[in-house]
Amino acid sequence: MTARRWQLAHGRHLELGDKAVVVGILNVTPDSFSDGGLFDAPETALVQARRMIGESTRPGAEAISASEEQARILPVIEALARAGDVLISVDTYRAETARLAVAAGAHIVNDVWGLQREPDIARVAAETGAGLVIMHTGRDREKLPDVIADQLAFLGKSLEIGRGQGVADDHIVLDPGFGFAKETAAENLDLMARFSELGALG
Repeated sequence: MTARRWQLAHGRHLELGDKAVVVGILNVTPDSFSDGGLFDAPETALVQARRMIGESTRPGAEAISASEEQARILPVIEALARAGDVLISVDTYRAETARLAVAAGAHIVNDVWGLQREPDIARVAAETGAGLVIMHTGRDREKLPDVIADQLAFLGKSLEIGRGQGVADDHIVLDPGFGFAKETAAENLDLMARFSELGALG
């Protein structure tokens, strides 16, 4: 994946590699560890977006139904899409939620389970043209104690799923998931120090 232009839904793209891309996260969950449900109404979410995910991914968060997730996020995505020229990413592992979110105006689908919980989400990305963020989250310390070996195995499998469902490489971004499924600061620092080794994925 040497392409520097990241292709997104609705004919949009991002140029990657020359400079950092700053991303703002607007949580619409009542149990977010960062804002705790301050912006779950479309009106307040829109105000916050102008100043600067449906299901919380914090450790121990309670799972919700697909319909509840969609009820939380779709009105906010629609409001943001109407409000102006902003790229919108939806954080979900559910294929149907992803499809509805892109139809509502989202450009990017961010799957924190790396396509390994609901692989059909990759097909949604392929069919809609959405950018796809594949995050590492599963850590098997007994089988693969080395943090990079674990990343390569997990993300390699995720890439195979994505490509198998028709997602082109220029639509994919890999996320090593700093802070997710890494139990110690040392693991995160080791991953950061050896980040370039992930280039073996292509």
